[in-house]
Amino acid sequence: MSQLMPERRPGAAAQRRQPAGQLDLIDQRMRRMLEETFGGIGWAASLLEEAAGWAPPVNIEEQDDAYVVEAELPGVKREDVNIEVVGNELSITGEIKEQERKGILRKETRRVGRFEYRVTLPEQVDAEGIEAKIKDGVLTVRIPKAEGAQRRRIEVQSS
Repeated sequence: MSQLMPERRPGAAAQRRQPAGQLDLIDQRMRRMLEETFGGIGWAASLLEEAAGWAPPVNIEEQDDAYVVEAELPGVKREDVNIEVVGNELSITGEIKEQERKGILRKETRRVGRFEYRVTLPEQVDAEGIEAKIKDGVLTVRIPKAEGAQRRRIEVQSS
């Protein structure tokens, strides 16, 4: 009697650690299944995506004095990005506009349209000191921690 072995793919361990990677994989599989089932009505999927928008890939790093949010937004101009803080929620929204083409587009995998990313911040941040920069397709938002929330090392003394 043969036993089935679990499928092993390169990067499978990384996907287990990153739930967002699993969600992207599920999204890809669902799109493929819809495409195969309904035979090439990609327009319906694009309408759904356009209505719902999408979220860019994001890293959030906690430093001693701040939180740093990095979002991948290739081809986005700074005037096409909106960053707001309401209470302790950071919101990054905007739009990647579709490029005008002279030829026939044979394959399209780059995302276009409206995007939105929201994250709830700890209450101990300095909302007035938030800075944002975009360079080389990466938006970096630096959110300073409030003075009382900054990490500090306590020296242990011997008695």
